[in-house]
Amino acid sequence: MSNKLTLSASDRIASLLDDSSFVEVGAYVTARNTDFNTQNHETPADGVVTGYGTIDGRLVYVYSQDAKVLGGSIGEMHAAKIVKIYDMALKMGAPVIGLVDCAGLRLQEAADSLNAFGNIYLKQSLASGVVPQITGIFGVCGGGSAIIPALSDITFMVKDNARLFVNSPNALDQNYTEKLNTADAAYQESNSALVDEVLEDDVTVLGRIRQVVSFLPSNNEDDSNFSDCVDDLNREIPNLEGLAEDARAVLTHISDGNIFMELKREYAKDMVIGFIKLNGTTVGCVANQVKDGGDVLSTKGAYIAAEFVNFLDAFNIPVLSLTNVKGYKATVSEEAGIAKAAAKLTYAFANATIPKVNLVMGDAMGSAYLAMNSKSIGADIEYAWSTAKIGTMDPEQAVKIMYADELGKDGFDDAKLAAMKAEYTEKMSSAQSAARRGYVDDIIDGAATRKRLIAAFEMLYTKREDRPLKKHGAV
Repeated sequence: MSNKLTLSASDRIASLLDDSSFVEVGAYVTARNTDFNTQNHETPADGVVTGYGTIDGRLVYVYSQDAKVLGGSIGEMHAAKIVKIYDMALKMGAPVIGLVDCAGLRLQEAADSLNAFGNIYLKQSLASGVVPQITGIFGVCGGGSAIIPALSDITFMVKDNARLFVNSPNALDQNYTEKLNTADAAYQESNSALVDEVLEDDVTVLGRIRQVVSFLPSNNEDDSNFSDCVDDLNREIPNLEGLAEDARAVLTHISDGNIFMELKREYAKDMVIGFIKLNGTTVGCVANQVKDGGDVLSTKGAYIAAEFVNFLDAFNIPVLSLTNVKGYKATVSEEAGIAKAAAKLTYAFANATIPKVNLVMGDAMGSAYLAMNSKSIGADIEYAWSTAKIGTMDPEQAVKIMYADELGKDGFDDAKLAAMKAEYTEKMSSAQSAARRGYVDDIIDGAATRKRLIAAFEMLYTKREDRPLKKHGAV
């Protein structure tokens, strides 16, 4: 266990919300079950503090579980309080923040507790895409409780004290905690797409929740999520093209105040997702990260990107994609899932009706490029840097295939091969050739990237797009 200071359920709420803004709801509720000696235990607030308050003046609803009351386990009345604030949040159109420290299902209440979990799941499902749901895990989040952050939009964990699991490590065949702690925050961050970030302590997690709220609208109909921009809208960024392989750095440089809030950094090294602000407006970002993950798209990368684009579309947050990809990751394990994951990413971009802008920074090859918000699947604006290459495959490989017979007779003469490669690049794979065919709207100077993107999203602000009538897609 960590010796870092941990906060009580009430102190977590006080640290999260604006000073003196919290109003508790259901303070006098206690457990109704009296079986199995529960009548001998006091259950103040039935183990969860619920209510509402503000973050930077914006209304939010919050619940904070108290592990000192029956381990923070969820019973009938505990769940009823959480359901109550979900009902209020849906009526008012405000985010729900869950501060989790829960031993799971309350065994003393058996079927009542099981039904209570189902009631929470239902409300979370109904709220999905209507109001943002953010979860912070501060202690145990096990069994059925693990579904709660999985039904949320964004989840943070405390580094040492938090544990997240459906089955505890010791319950897994041939495993035990000392061998592999699958409930550990570091394991979950790297191996599960559920956790967005692991942070040092309670206070840091609460601060990050406040920050992410500042990037999000209050609900799916809220179009007032703006902040004042004190950064220069026309700020130029010299030598930005030199960072084409480091999308994380590019996003930091172009954003207001150089602030990029990244999510799921440790899960898929080839993909960067997160939020920036451009002229005070939140923009969701999806980018290939060549520097850390290679120049190919992986199953993990496609999966988190698709999920993120769906989230952005649900809350009408514009999306910016930075493309630099040569193809798909080629391993035996990847082959089992990459086609489906790439299809989900392709569908997410194609299905989204939010403003969509794509910037090709480097390579844009084959169907992996198409999946990255290309013009052909619905990007409203596609820009490219002059050094970008857009085509079916690497020009040298293409030349070797097309001129295999000719090159085979004379040998692979380096000068001749270089000349053919240059010709093919110019005619078929350059940014200029793509622009001549209308696949790229403009070739922009790297230094002007920030102001060109701001102008594009401002133009797209009033975007409206009709789609064929259907209940929903099935991809």
